[in-house]
Amino acid sequence: MTYPPEGYRPAEASARLGSGDERFEQAVALLMTWGVQRGSGIEVTRIEQEVPDDPGYTGLEFDEDGVPQVPVDRPRETLYGDDGTAWITSGTSAVLRMPFGPFRPEAPVRVVYTVQETDRVGFAYGTVHGHPLSGEEAFLVSREPDGSVWLTLRVFSRPASWPMRLASPVLRIIQGVFMRRYLKALHPAVASA
Repeated sequence: MTYPPEGYRPAEASARLGSGDERFEQAVALLMTWGVQRGSGIEVTRIEQEVPDDPGYTGLEFDEDGVPQVPVDRPRETLYGDDGTAWITSGTSAVLRMPFGPFRPEAPVRVVYTVQETDRVGFAYGTVHGHPLSGEEAFLVSREPDGSVWLTLRVFSRPASWPMRLASPVLRIIQGVFMRRYLKALHPAVASA
């Protein structure tokens, strides 16, 4: 990350997941149904999909003479994974329960954006009140021109409160452990287990 917000620590890491269209589609399906989090041992609870009043940008359509037409209000289609889990959308909130020895501290998050491109799919969530950190984590699966499939993580964070600042060395270690777990979670050898 070139320009993280002032006072936040950035981190970025990538891992190759394999190659080919099938591998890309499988990785995307897992990613967009909380597969990275679940595959790293995190329990994803209290998932709430936001149903926006505003359908968002729908793009312009043109008639045969090239004249722009009034946009048509289309409902958004909800996608589901093989297990029936709804795909992550902007505004989705969840509470992540992180395994930490005998404890499972809660870390509430809200999805701030999703990416749906031909060769790149993913999302980012921001922390909300009650999370030990303040920041964002982005998860992107990409298919490169050579056919290779990659998972990229981009993170910026800082302790959310004074008590958490005292624990910041431990929080950094824990965050590093989970980043390594995240990078392994979509690998075919792990995801199929």
